Amino acid sequence: MKKYNDTTYAILGILTTNCKSGYAIKQLIDNSLNHFWKISYGQIYPALKLIVQDGLAEIKENSSPGKRDKNEYHLTPKGKEVLKSWLEQPIEQLPVERNEILLKLFFGQHQTREKTNLLLLNYKRDLEKRYQTYITIEQSITAKHPHDRDAAYWLFTLDYGKRVTKAAVEWCEVTLDKFSETEGV
Repeated sequence: MKKYNDTTYAILGILTTNCKSGYAIKQLIDNSLNHFWKISYGQIYPALKLIVQDGLAEIKENSSPGKRDKNEYHLTPKGKEVLKSWLEQPIEQLPVERNEILLKLFFGQHQTREKTNLLLLNYKRDLEKRYQTYITIEQSITAKHPHDRDAAYWLFTLDYGKRVTKAAVEWCEVTLDKFSETEGV
């Protein structure tokens, strides 16, 4: 079976939801997947083109009165099988995090203590905002999708994000405390 890149598999997965147009796919990515998986707008349409060329999805035109016609993408049985096969494959390696705050902190001795402190405080503030965003998303999923079978899985991934973010906030607090104790460093 042909191997595809992760963007293609992500879009195959998205097509199992109610997101069928390129615009709807982008909206889902921006509002949900973007918290843990980055896909640029420029990657969506080439991936959709490949998916259709390889017979993994088909295009159906959707016409609504007073609105511009739009193409909708629907998985074929082959597309569902490719997605299922990918989902069942073991993870090849643990993800490697690229974290700019850690990189800057690693070289922190080359900036003022005030700038390092501000860097950590701003990061903590941004993490706390992200955590609140996750709470809002959780409330929205629970309210809008109480009977959706996908919702439990969405909440699992959201829970991961909440826990990682909460741990990062705690790391900031501990690091700020230790940093304030190390005057000569």
